[in-house]
Amino acid sequence: MITKFYRSLTLLLLLSVAVCHAQTVPSPKEHFGFNIGDDYQLANFTQTEAYFKKLAASDRTKLVDIGLTEEGRHQFMLIVSSPENIRNLSRFKEISQKLARAENLTEAQARTLAAEGKAVVWIDGGLHATETVGIHQLIETAWNLVSRQDAETKRLLDKTIVLLTHANPDGQELVSNWYMRARKEKDRSLSNLPRLYQKYVGHDNNRDFFMNNMKESQNISRQLFVEWIPQIMYNHHQRGPAGSVLAGPPYRDPFNYAYDPLLVTSIDAVGAAMNNRLNAEDKPGYTQRAGSQFSTWWNGGLRTTPYFHNMVGLLTEIIGHPTPEEIPLVPQRLLPNGATPNPVTPQKWHFKQSIDYSVSLNYAVLDYAARHRDELLYNIYRMGKNSMERGSKDYWALSPKHVEAITAAHAKEQKSTEGDNSTSEAASGGGGNVPVKHFETVFKDPALRDPRGYIISAAQPDFPTAVTFVNALIKSGILVHKATEEFKVAGKSYPAGSYVVKTDQAFRPHVLDMFEPQEHPNDFQYPGGPPIRPYDAAGWTLAFQMGVQFDRVLDSFKGPFQPIPYGELQVPKGNLQASATDAGYVLDARANHSFIAVNDLLQAGAEVYRMPASGADQGNFFVPATDKSRALVQKAAADYGLTIKGVGQRPAGATSKVSPLRIALWDTYGGSMPSGWTRWIMEQYHFPSQLVYAKDIDAGDLNKKYDVILFVTRAIPPVSAQGNNERGGDGRGPKPEDIPAEYRSQLGSITADKSIPALRKFMEAGGTVVTIGTSTNLAYHLKLPVSNALVEMNASGQARPLASTKYYIPGSILRVKYATSQPATWGMPTEGDVYFDNSPVFKLAPDAVANGVIKPLAWFSTDKPLRSGWAWGQAYLKDGVAAFSAPVGAGTFYAFGPEITFRGQAHGTFKLLFNQLYSTGTGAAQSMR
Repeated sequence: MITKFYRSLTLLLLLSVAVCHAQTVPSPKEHFGFNIGDDYQLANFTQTEAYFKKLAASDRTKLVDIGLTEEGRHQFMLIVSSPENIRNLSRFKEISQKLARAENLTEAQARTLAAEGKAVVWIDGGLHATETVGIHQLIETAWNLVSRQDAETKRLLDKTIVLLTHANPDGQELVSNWYMRARKEKDRSLSNLPRLYQKYVGHDNNRDFFMNNMKESQNISRQLFVEWIPQIMYNHHQRGPAGSVLAGPPYRDPFNYAYDPLLVTSIDAVGAAMNNRLNAEDKPGYTQRAGSQFSTWWNGGLRTTPYFHNMVGLLTEIIGHPTPEEIPLVPQRLLPNGATPNPVTPQKWHFKQSIDYSVSLNYAVLDYAARHRDELLYNIYRMGKNSMERGSKDYWALSPKHVEAITAAHAKEQKSTEGDNSTSEAASGGGGNVPVKHFETVFKDPALRDPRGYIISAAQPDFPTAVTFVNALIKSGILVHKATEEFKVAGKSYPAGSYVVKTDQAFRPHVLDMFEPQEHPNDFQYPGGPPIRPYDAAGWTLAFQMGVQFDRVLDSFKGPFQPIPYGELQVPKGNLQASATDAGYVLDARANHSFIAVNDLLQAGAEVYRMPASGADQGNFFVPATDKSRALVQKAAADYGLTIKGVGQRPAGATSKVSPLRIALWDTYGGSMPSGWTRWIMEQYHFPSQLVYAKDIDAGDLNKKYDVILFVTRAIPPVSAQGNNERGGDGRGPKPEDIPAEYRSQLGSITADKSIPALRKFMEAGGTVVTIGTSTNLAYHLKLPVSNALVEMNASGQARPLASTKYYIPGSILRVKYATSQPATWGMPTEGDVYFDNSPVFKLAPDAVANGVIKPLAWFSTDKPLRSGWAWGQAYLKDGVAAFSAPVGAGTFYAFGPEITFRGQAHGTFKLLFNQLYSTGTGAAQSMR
């Protein structure tokens, strides 16, 4: 009787707990007023934030504020697991960190930790805010994991720790409010969003994860690469290829050669689990590998940067929209094949279906993680340990250049011994007759070894930018050392404060990727056919883009090196080398941060001069000594890490007074990402500017408001075959009556009949126009004596652009020479790296150069300018001009073909913009020319 009573009491208590749990955590319907996935319904961030805070009442959760967004909202990560795991999160985080970094762990210790730990799985949503499935599946998944009482959910929570992370709060607020603004459901639309859904960079927020410029990227990267280091991360996106429901792992070739092979096969395994679950639930339409464009080559995305940290990165691109849509008929996708084993048929598609698919995919990933928990934990250790071992010995990476060296050596030998049928070599590979000795020649060549480490000297002229590069590594979880005193390696001396990055660390693939060239393979649809466009960039080596000076060290080395704690950002130490009797101070134009200091000085009313004389001081800034300037210069040295030198007397050439200019930056309705990046850069370097739109330009009288107008890529339309319209827009936009009145002034596009004459008049009256990328098309509208260097003559004798089968250079890094005597290039080296994305290249009329009508600023001096990436037909670039200036009346036109502000990464070319943003004469609008 007593036993029966206690059983009844226990049952009553359990029911009470369940009832309390249900009362504490409302369903989405109870909170939002609709079910997640209902047609025509979207939740904004304000509502979502409130809901996540309600979910945080569950003992299965912990809500973590990971930082503020660019617009000042709180960015949240909801950790979900079993109540017991939640109570022990610090221990499981410690295990995840230890295994990922693989430091000071034996095999047995790693096995023990893997047995104890829980698989950590990251699932995010909302990064690209118009891809509305992403954040809504995150809400629905959170509700399922917190509320469901089934055996599977409990098992998953017991074996895993789930990091549900909101990737873009600002974007969700903007996009959802825009969609829901129409009262009638069928009038709701995501079209014609008035601005970018991330304050500065919009869609490019998924291109920022090795640079970490944006606050949201920094918040996310700290959790991924410093704090939790999950074994699996899942990045939700849209849209699936036409005729499918979604694209997912595994992905098409090429994958990056820096990866551990265990990573590649792990992606395959998890992808199979995802596909299997959908098939088991009768959810067709999953495509993989060649079924979509997505590859694993590129670094920089939320899904791809984790690959270089040994994490299983997952991306799905699914269809779905709050407004019902149709799956179109694509006949070639109807037959089952290896890419799409279970095709979907044409049908009407509802938002809820995409949400259900996404929750199933999340459960598939969590089920794999739960079933393979100890394996995933051990494997991330194993991959890290493999990296450490490769970085601590002589190691030769497999790469296209090494394969080509073997092939070339064999071809040379065959040519020299033609007719000799002797086959004395014992072995060959690949079904051919290439002797193994050629492999050994390459893979025992000491000069071709991977580096043991890199040294970034504190003695370089732009050390603050080098520190910015170091901080990008640190934000990505890389172990960096700092020299505590002067040291010498391989006969070269380095000062205290220099940084050392060794390759015997777990995230070695990321280290190599930031310092070494990428070697993208020649990737064509078929032999002799057109190229297959990379998913994003082909080459991006960050040290090259930033102009960082470093030394590759091929042998083991030691020194007075202090490890920097993971995640601890560095601040460059400034130095004012001056006395009270000095006549003034000199700021080095080679240092980007000097421009911040100059802008601060100008805004404070201090006098600044430019030093145009030839020699070491060319282009440097001189600040006459006053009580005010002395304090400002001292502060600038401390704040920006600058070495500023005092001089006993005013330099003879320091007569060109620097004045700030009224700067306009082109933008367009809906927002331009290149413009947003440039706006962000100008803010960081303290250049005041204002946005200008096509209607403002068409209105004329530009000289009354502006001194300089800056056009980033895709602003100026092409002129027939001469122009470059790579990724260019078509100028279409919404009707004025379809958008709120406050945005109507931003409508329109640059046109040849209205805008170009206004710009010509602006320059003729003394204004400066700076163009970047395809906006250099303006040179052709102005009928300057330049032409497209990348053309060939057809049978009719007409010039046409080179075919992609002959010439194709997707996003890559190339080498150019600079005319460093020109004010436009002051502070630049004689040779430097530029980011090039099928960018414009010019041929200048010889008499125009001789007469001074055109001044070349940068050009390709060799037939092999490729530094990193893929450059098919690069020989066509030789002697082509990458940048030039030209007078237009009393004003100046600047054309920079390469992307000199690319994604806030190309610090090495920022000065090509900054130099054009000052006047150095007596007139307020007199620019340097």
